[in-house]
Amino acid sequence: MQLTAFLLAAVSVASVTASPSFVPDQVTVKEDYKVPGDNPMYFCGDPADDIGKIEKVDLSPNPPEPGKTLTIKASGNLKEEIGEGSKIHLQVKYGLITLINQDADLCDTVKKADLECPLKKGDMSLSKDVDLPSQIPPGKYTVMADVTNKDGDRITCLTATVTFHR
Repeated sequence: MQLTAFLLAAVSVASVTASPSFVPDQVTVKEDYKVPGDNPMYFCGDPADDIGKIEKVDLSPNPPEPGKTLTIKASGNLKEEIGEGSKIHLQVKYGLITLINQDADLCDTVKKADLECPLKKGDMSLSKDVDLPSQIPPGKYTVMADVTNKDGDRITCLTATVTFHR
């Protein structure tokens, strides 16, 4: 998938569904589903049939730190073009408290990473800096982003847990 969409979602700790897509409240994290690279991300399940294939994601610093610039470098591949009607369901929890549980248009979301829909089939890479606010309250944050195309087919689903310290 377009890395930007799922990366922006996964990094939404600092920062949808087409025809019914079930988004679990809890995702069982398996070491087999670790996203390659220097990051705290995991695929929600077996990514073999996902439209998007993430090759590698590096975050610096890892883990992210309040008040610092988070640099995201990622590469991957889309099996097909992704266009209008694609959605992202984003959930952010602070401990057991759900802070965000919302659906968003994927094409609107990727604009934040200076990209435009349709996202072309094939290889792609992304490099993005995100300034994290220094006022992020300390604690454990869990982010899940489930990304689907207009037909409800999964582009990717990622989850990450980040603990911010004082």
